Amino acid sequence: MKLLFDHNLSHKLVNLLADQFPYSSHVRLIGLDTASDIVIWGYAKKHCFTLVTLDEDFYNLSLIKDFPPKVIWFRCGNRPTEYYKMKFIMWESDIKIFNQDNASGCLEIYP
Repeated sequence: MKLLFDHNLSHKLVNLLADQFPYSSHVRLIGLDTASDIVIWGYAKKHCFTLVTLDEDFYNLSLIKDFPPKVIWFRCGNRPTEYYKMKFIMWESDIKIFNQDNASGCLEIYP
């Protein structure tokens, strides 16, 4: 499972979670840090990424365009990078089950 972190999350998560989610990336690392959501959506779809974000924009796109790509929506507001690393490790099995679920397009994670 490859994750694509939105600009509102730290690019450091790519390396911090490399063991659990190899081949993940960040919009900044692929030159899309200033791209529109629809461009990022298209890139994620084309390259089989699951989008990870803190805002509802990609969730709204999933309602309009369906999925893939799938969306992981952290509904916890801005927190330190270490917080998100811990959440990913705690939710790892749920995230991987979500990835295999053909009926779900968005996984919402709360504090």
